[in-house]
Amino acid sequence: MVIWVLTSSILSALVAGGGSYLISRKLSHAKLEVQIEQANAKAKAIEYEAEKLLQESKMKAKDIELEAKLRSDRESNRILKEHEANLLLFEKEKLAQSQKLEKEACKIEHEKHLLHKDRNALFKEQESLKKLKTAYNTKLEELTQNLSKVANLTKSEAKQMFLERIKEESKLEAAKLIREQETQAKETAKGRANYILAMATSRFAGEFAAERLIQSIALPSDDLKARIIGKEGRNIKTLEMICGVDIIIDDTPNVIIVSSHNLYRRAIAVETINRLLEDGRVQPARIEEIYQRCFNEFEENIYKEGERVVLDLGISGIHPEVKKLIGRLRYRASYGQNALAHSIEVANLAGIIAAELGGDCLLATRAGLLHDIGKSRTHDFKGTHVELGAEIARRYNEPAEVLNAILSHHGDEEIKSIEAAAVCAADALSAARPGARREVLENYLRRVSEMEKIATSKMGVLHAYAINSGREVRVIVKSEDISDDEAYLLAREIAKDIESSLQYPGEVKVSVIRETRACAVAE
Repeated sequence: MVIWVLTSSILSALVAGGGSYLISRKLSHAKLEVQIEQANAKAKAIEYEAEKLLQESKMKAKDIELEAKLRSDRESNRILKEHEANLLLFEKEKLAQSQKLEKEACKIEHEKHLLHKDRNALFKEQESLKKLKTAYNTKLEELTQNLSKVANLTKSEAKQMFLERIKEESKLEAAKLIREQETQAKETAKGRANYILAMATSRFAGEFAAERLIQSIALPSDDLKARIIGKEGRNIKTLEMICGVDIIIDDTPNVIIVSSHNLYRRAIAVETINRLLEDGRVQPARIEEIYQRCFNEFEENIYKEGERVVLDLGISGIHPEVKKLIGRLRYRASYGQNALAHSIEVANLAGIIAAELGGDCLLATRAGLLHDIGKSRTHDFKGTHVELGAEIARRYNEPAEVLNAILSHHGDEEIKSIEAAAVCAADALSAARPGARREVLENYLRRVSEMEKIATSKMGVLHAYAINSGREVRVIVKSEDISDDEAYLLAREIAKDIESSLQYPGEVKVSVIRETRACAVAE
């Protein structure tokens, strides 16, 4: 019984499983067919899209091809037009050149004709000259014979007498000609010199640097004055003794003054005091240490300064010690004018003047830079700056032209070269220009003021102005008081008064301006 039930269960299970398998297989087959249909539909859609894209690409390709063809046609037309324009321009230029050549040919032919004409005239003049010479010899022979007959002289004695008379007359004519040539040469030389000086001064614009003999040092606090003075004045005495300057401490708040004629010492002293104030330890030993450090730095800096100036001017072969002396001129002044700035200015001007006169430009520049080199030692050695400068030039084997420039720029020796003459002229220009030195500036301002005062003191003068660096006085007069003829007399009168009462270089031009203005208003 149990076996039968078991067998029935197994058979039922087999029947159920087989049915399920058949059903699932049938369902899978149906699903697969649906998927295949969907895939076929998608493939057809993709194929349709591809065909559509292909058609669009063909249309775009045709459009691009058409556009490229149009662009090529336009470019060809443009190039053709440009070529035609260039061709037309070339033809015009060719025509212009042809016309120019024709004109040149006509001009040459005309000049050739004139030359031929002049040549013929020259031949005629030569023939005339030969005839005159023959006639002269004939007349001379006749005069000699007549003179010998009248004076009972031989032919040779009469001829010698006549020739001596001609010789005397020729000497007089020659002397007259020489005087005329000398006058003309002087006028030409003066004009040439004025041109060279004007061009030199116009091509160089120097900087004016006035030096003072005192320098103020600002203090952060007035209490630092006591520290600088020190106990019983030890610190300030040490500073003054080591630095060689005068230190003035007065009631001026937060300021001390360093005074010295030696600008180099003063600069070192100012730097030493500034560093002491920064350090805060103001005592004799520290003062000596910082001063020595500042001194060494200044010595190094003046050498660099001299080397920089030499390089800027394009000069070579300067001894290192001379470069150091050149840099030291930075701390030397004359009448308020800085010596180094003056030397650089003279070097530039001398080079320009020498070049115009046919001299050696670099040698003149070198001489101009070193003409006042002795001033770097006048505080330490006895003698004038000319003597000291000449000694330096000899010691370091400077060229003879440089030595001559040093000795001649103050008249200690005659000028022996163009370069020395250029240095002398440049030195006078640099020192005498308005504003270069305090003394010259004051004289210049006083002279200009006097010129204007002389002009305004005349009757009928409205205004007077000194212009062109004091070389011209422009006077404006009242037209109702001064006539045109009186204006000329007034100009001469003012010029005469200026000439008699003032001292000035060159000439002063007086211009009197008289004008009448008529005004009316339209309403």
